[in-house]
Amino acid sequence: MGCLDLGAGTEQLAPQATKTSETIMSTDATTLPQLQGGLFLTDGGLETSLIFQEGWELPHFAAFHLLQDEAGVAALRAYYEAYLKIAQANGLGFVLESPTWRASADWGDKLGYSREALAEANRRSNVLMLELRDRYAGAAPLVVSGNIGPRGDGYDPGTVMSADEAQDYHAAQVGVHAEAGVDMVAAFTMTNANEAVGVTRAAQAARVPVAISFTVETDGRLPTGQGLGEAIAEVDELTRTGPAYYMINCAHPSHFAGRLGGKAPWISRIGGIRANASRRSHAELNEAPDLDDGNPVALGGEYRAMLKQYPHIAVIGGCCGTDHRHIAQICLACK
Repeated sequence: MGCLDLGAGTEQLAPQATKTSETIMSTDATTLPQLQGGLFLTDGGLETSLIFQEGWELPHFAAFHLLQDEAGVAALRAYYEAYLKIAQANGLGFVLESPTWRASADWGDKLGYSREALAEANRRSNVLMLELRDRYAGAAPLVVSGNIGPRGDGYDPGTVMSADEAQDYHAAQVGVHAEAGVDMVAAFTMTNANEAVGVTRAAQAARVPVAISFTVETDGRLPTGQGLGEAIAEVDELTRTGPAYYMINCAHPSHFAGRLGGKAPWISRIGGIRANASRRSHAELNEAPDLDDGNPVALGGEYRAMLKQYPHIAVIGGCCGTDHRHIAQICLACK
């Protein structure tokens, strides 16, 4: 999962045979382990780690592009295993988010993928996640989540789709995730309520639980200017409280922790946080030539303060600029 847009590419993943089947997942979000109590970890900034620390080229920030060869698959596997080992060592559950934040139609077009090849890339991503779940199965539950990203830029809502347009756009990727047997899907870096409604309805149609994660600016509001609480209320109203829970990602805690609304009812719908390491704004991050990885220990302290105030938050991880060091410190501070 990521946010920055760092260039283009045109390589093609060879199409493979596709299959169709009725989706079998239940929309009953009460079955999700992270809603049963206890703390769950998830990973950090996948794309920023691969680019800035591992030296991989990810056109359009597309981590799924690495699935084209064994070296790329090995890099993805090693990335996730570092986090799984932290969760395992601390007896915590873990949410495995597939590396498919950019694996939707428009981004696939920019990368030179056919629709069949893109669907296969999503399937391969889920196969990897299911393999890791089986390998690290233990006392603490592991949840596989099919990751969905925004149609446009993760920082700029651009031309906002209608909810119906968003549902039509995201339905194919949601459907592939559901057919693969994921436990849920999660839409990250949502910049506007309409797209969140569309993703939620697509998940409802595919009968798979869904989490919605909004990003916010330094003022704690969505890039559209809408308040976070207003966006959550709008999505809930238009989807009959469809999302299992909401998250906040790709913003530093200093941008939103003090603006969560105290005891407002919508606060109880926020079930997870994936914050950036940097205090920089989205605009500053886009223009920066370097990676600002902040202070892992300080970030852990900010998470601890949030969870003390909002103990119902169950899923904690990172976004841009964070890596296993940050998640280890967050875990140490919060468990």
